[in-house]
Amino acid sequence: MREHPVHHVTIHGHRRAYVKEGSGPALLLLHGLGCSHQTWLPVLDQLASRYTVIAPDLLGHGESDKPRADYSTGAYANGMRDLLTLLGIDKVTVVGHSFGGGVAMQFAYQFPERTERLVLVGSGGLGPEVSLAIRAITTIGFHQVMGALSLPGVRHVATGGLRALSRTGIKEFRDLDEVAAVYETLGDPASRAAIRHVVRAVVDWQGQIVSMADRAYLTEAMPMCVVWGEQDRVIPVSHAARAAELAPAARIEVVPNSGHFPHKDHPERFVKILHDFIRSTSPASYSRARWRRLLQQGPAVAPAEAV
Repeated sequence: MREHPVHHVTIHGHRRAYVKEGSGPALLLLHGLGCSHQTWLPVLDQLASRYTVIAPDLLGHGESDKPRADYSTGAYANGMRDLLTLLGIDKVTVVGHSFGGGVAMQFAYQFPERTERLVLVGSGGLGPEVSLAIRAITTIGFHQVMGALSLPGVRHVATGGLRALSRTGIKEFRDLDEVAAVYETLGDPASRAAIRHVVRAVVDWQGQIVSMADRAYLTEAMPMCVVWGEQDRVIPVSHAARAAELAPAARIEVVPNSGHFPHKDHPERFVKILHDFIRSTSPASYSRARWRRLLQQGPAVAPAEAV
């Protein structure tokens, strides 16, 4: 993997970081909680050989600013629209991993006229279940406890242990190298506060509170692909089956021997899945009349029954 130049642009007074590579149809790659554009490095070069790839650091993450701000999925979707507008990109296939999947769904919902396809990778927003570690971020005292656990000496020992466990080959420990990378970011109080605000917008102690269940029927008008690691310990693979129930026309790909980051565990396969999906589907063409008709018809299953 090679590093890519990181560009910066200021939107609404906040500095945003992003990587832009390649040429061709546009892909917007949205990372998960506590991550950055670097989560896409294993696949970025291969994708950039066929597509224009835009991989931002979401506000509060990576090299982007970490202000006291609105960290809801709706605000993130607005930020992505504005970034694409500044870059002169009108329409994209939006690919979202984990929390980024929730942002991708919100982007497609808010801006269907700018969304050609939707790809969800181990995505949030498909059911309440989520790991205990994510739910713990919402608790009182998280900021203070993580401040103590993120002191340089403690953080160095803990991240070293997590990375060592990830190299053992034990499937339960597969994603701990990524957990270590997120842990490293928590040493910065601004990053810690931003992550807390992000999680509290979408999760409480009982699990995920933001769901696409009541709007999934709108995906009838847009090609959708769902990719999941069979051994995901962060958001269970059963949510892929849930996606199939909510959006029967969606393409579902469960990747064996993979955890929460299938694009890192099996980059070649991930790129092939993504390319085959794009090649075999026509981009969505937004029609206000069709959107109105779908809204009038509503979901086949009442939202209360779909939760």
